[in-house]
Amino acid sequence: MKKLLYKSGIGIGLALLSSAAFAATQEDLLATLLGQVQLYVFIAFAIIVIAGVYFMKPREDKRQTPLNKIFEEGKAIHSVGPDTPVTECVRLMTASKIGALIVLDGKRLIGIFTERDALNKVLAGGLDPGNTKVSEVMTKDPCCIRPTTTVGDAMELITKRRFRHLPIVDNGKVLAVVSSGDLTHWLVQDQMGEVQELVDLAAGS
Repeated sequence: MKKLLYKSGIGIGLALLSSAAFAATQEDLLATLLGQVQLYVFIAFAIIVIAGVYFMKPREDKRQTPLNKIFEEGKAIHSVGPDTPVTECVRLMTASKIGALIVLDGKRLIGIFTERDALNKVLAGGLDPGNTKVSEVMTKDPCCIRPTTTVGDAMELITKRRFRHLPIVDNGKVLAVVSSGDLTHWLVQDQMGEVQELVDLAAGS
């Protein structure tokens, strides 16, 4: 009888010790998981704070950048004379992958010939492009801007006047021709660079 009680006591004691050990293991596991969750929460919070500080920092308004800061001075300007046939103009535009040509009388800007002119004035007008001079269908006296004009002002002008190309002229000399696509690409490219910087910063956190 004593042996039975002794064995029963030992069994009960081992069972209690096992339960206590299991409870301790569960507490350790729970503590570890909580610690990991807190670490992840801290990392996420740090990334959010860094992103907020990055986007809230004062940055230059890119729309206030003068055009002479973004166009390449000395870059080849695609131009033709007033007697150039429309066929030759279209070939030049296609080969150069551009949407407009400026028309010069000597060094004086007298017009601009665009894809829209080719469609609306030549094709829609039923003209023979091989026998039509560009001076007959060009846009005469095109709107010009100075190199100190800002990107924002140039974009506003393009939007209001509904044309895509702007010759940049200084003291009667054509320096470049910028398009709405050029300006949009420059603005988007700048923003994409800032976004990539933020992605790299978050990835390194």
